[in-house]
Amino acid sequence: MPGRDGTGPGNRGGQGRKSGSGLGAGRKRGPASAGPGGFCECPKCGTRAVHQLATPCINMKCPQCGSAMVRV
Repeated sequence: MPGRDGTGPGNRGGQGRKSGSGLGAGRKRGPASAGPGGFCECPKCGTRAVHQLATPCINMKCPQCGSAMVRV
């Protein structure tokens, strides 16, 4: 691609790609990529439970107060 502007050979125009589109955000970091182990914690009362494989913490209810848990 001449000029790397997404227009193709000879700059004949056309749709082309927009700058930055299609480039993924890369690997996730933080709690979203914490892996199979770890804990889920209630933000209200602080109760901790072992994280269950294939079950997001947000889908788990706190056994003490019933609110949604978060990954720690």
